[in-house]
Amino acid sequence: MASWLDDPDVAHIERSKLDFLQMLVFESNGLSKEQMLPFLMAVAKRGKDNNVSFTDDEIDIIVKTIKKYASEEDCAKMDKMVAMFYKKR
Repeated sequence: MASWLDDPDVAHIERSKLDFLQMLVFESNGLSKEQMLPFLMAVAKRGKDNNVSFTDDEIDIIVKTIKKYASEEDCAKMDKMVAMFYKKR
């Protein structure tokens, strides 16, 4: 099964950034809506502490790429997470 990490659309993004995201995907699996916002805030802090940051273009490309491999349900969750992320900026 192909992975979004190996998709050519994300090949130009540093592998360490993609690995960081993959780790977060596993950690966020099964979180409720109420747990998601505190989780995203903790993720932002962890990213800052580890000097991991993404440009808006990188975020857009990553989200579009992940959606190619995700279920409709997961795509809807991503849309909500991205909306919360941009609202908090």
